[in-house]
Amino acid sequence: MKSRIESTKKLIVNNKKVIENYFFMTVLQVLNSLFYLIIYPFLIRVLGPDSYGLYVFALSFVGYFLCFIGFGFDMPALKLISQNSTNSEIKSHTLSCVFTSKIYLEIISLIIFSIIVIEVPMFHKNWLIFFLCFAQTIVNIIFPQWYFQGMQKMRIVTFIQLGFKLLSLPFIFYFVRSVHDVVIFTLISTIASLAGGGVAFLDILVIEKLKIKWIPFSDLKIWFKDAFPFFLSSSAGIIKEQSVTIIIGSFLGMREVAIYDLANKIIIVPRTLLVSINGALFPKIMANFRIDVVKKVINYQIAIGLFVVLCIAVFGKWIVHFMGGVAMNDSYPISVILSITILSWIVVGAFINFVFVPNNKYYYVSKNQLVAFISFFIYCSIGLFFRKDALVLAVALSLSGLTEILFCKYVVTKEKLLS
Repeated sequence: MKSRIESTKKLIVNNKKVIENYFFMTVLQVLNSLFYLIIYPFLIRVLGPDSYGLYVFALSFVGYFLCFIGFGFDMPALKLISQNSTNSEIKSHTLSCVFTSKIYLEIISLIIFSIIVIEVPMFHKNWLIFFLCFAQTIVNIIFPQWYFQGMQKMRIVTFIQLGFKLLSLPFIFYFVRSVHDVVIFTLISTIASLAGGGVAFLDILVIEKLKIKWIPFSDLKIWFKDAFPFFLSSSAGIIKEQSVTIIIGSFLGMREVAIYDLANKIIIVPRTLLVSINGALFPKIMANFRIDVVKKVINYQIAIGLFVVLCIAVFGKWIVHFMGGVAMNDSYPISVILSITILSWIVVGAFINFVFVPNNKYYYVSKNQLVAFISFFIYCSIGLFFRKDALVLAVALSLSGLTEILFCKYVVTKEKLLS
């Protein structure tokens, strides 16, 4: 027993940086979700469902451009930084390449975004909110989270983001007083994000003493080539998630966007916590890969996912009443349906991390994303044909997740990957 305790202590000490990095990555995601949950009851009551829904809609629309500007650069860059954490020259060059590439895409995005906002009446009417939300895409450039992750300094990222979110609270509570103050709230949120990005950028230049230079486009072609597969893999999921809000806002109204957003917020925290399990288990399972262990992990995760679905079904109504009041009652059935996506996220994640990756079946990861993307829009089209309701979108999203699980099980059985 004593020797086991000693070996555990030694393991923790030897992997202190890894554990710390993972801990702050998870904490950062959870705190981001909790922050908006904490201020949600205030915002929904002061701004009202329509104004708040407009903010969520604008932010979701900007999400498409955020995905395009990111373009999958983070993964190749993360790999380079992780492998060359002591080489300032390579770190500076990597940051410069990603920085320059994203600025090119930012300019293209701004032009396209501006044309859409000018030409679409609803967007043009609320142009200031849309452009303020779009300004947050700059954070993706000046705040390279992948760099801090590769350097195992996620503690810095967490403190910076949390610090500026907390600083924004008194301004939100003081200046946001009515439904007409949605622009003020958007402005405060954007300034807080940009300020956090600015501090992170200064940390890289002043503390890390790295130099960022402009890179000619001809030298960036290899970056676009290497990042493109990651862009395809991530964009399918992002487009699917963001499209729900865009479809609801375009066809059903901003109040329905707010109702869906509350339901989505209820499931984000448990989903974030559970999805992180796969990342925590990955090194251990890879070090001693055993099929029987993988099967047990998948079965346990199915049980955990179903338990969370049950908890949301039991307590979801109380949470909805507390967060948004009686006016947001319609969020409850949507939250129950959406909770099924928690099950699909963790189970599909287990298949990818513990089955496809160890067997070098990387192409099945992309195929799975494609299956999820296509199936969602098929279910969505069929559902909306019969009934125009936000609940239909939640059902389509959940069925798409279950289709992913079935696809993964089909591949595993066909390829005999767990036999």
